[in-house]
Amino acid sequence: MDIRLRHDTIVRTLRRKGTSTIDDLACEVGASRRTVLRDICALRDEGFVIHSESGRGGGVQLDPQSVQTTARLSVAEVFALLISVAVMRAGQSLPFSNLADAGLAKIEKSLPSDKVRDLRRFLDCLHIGRLSPKQDISDMRPIDPALLPAFETAFLQQLPLQFEYCDAKGAKTRRMVEPQAMLILQPLWYLMAWDPGRDDFRHFRMDRISKPECITGAPFRRRHVPFEEDVCPFNDLPR
Repeated sequence: MDIRLRHDTIVRTLRRKGTSTIDDLACEVGASRRTVLRDICALRDEGFVIHSESGRGGGVQLDPQSVQTTARLSVAEVFALLISVAVMRAGQSLPFSNLADAGLAKIEKSLPSDKVRDLRRFLDCLHIGRLSPKQDISDMRPIDPALLPAFETAFLQQLPLQFEYCDAKGAKTRRMVEPQAMLILQPLWYLMAWDPGRDDFRHFRMDRISKPECITGAPFRRRHVPFEEDVCPFNDLPR
């Protein structure tokens, strides 16, 4: 478990339980007592008020009114929230859209300018459409969680992406492409990319992609992706 995930787990555990011991927290995050103690010091530095009491029956407790004083959300995390709301709205399954938008606006305001710039560049690559009712989705599988962080690096730094792809017949190939856009046809998600080997655009179902890896080197150039008329950019959706 990385540092960010450990910190989030510790805060979430303390909010839910009220009081917890260092040993219990160490077991929860799969780390040593010393690591958890360092994590608690780091959380205090970020603005969380965490009380501690030694001795039998003691432990650590998070002040219920405590909040962090710095924004810790990554660009990929905010992007994931934004597209989740967009997908639900597109499917007309978001009954509290105004509240969701207000919450997202507060999150965006808390981001530093460099993250806002990266978030806008990320969102420029996102398009949403509607899936044909004739599309077979019986073989749909979970999307590899490593894909979004890899996309963040590939799209923002314009680096080629290499991954293993399993086609509809089950054949696996290793592909190297230049990511140009993401297309959501709920519940299917696609990577739209330029394939240098085929000198043409190719689309890849994200649930068939695994083991993504960015290739360092010279950045590729952006290309105009020829979407169908019923596909719209994310920013054109009602907000």
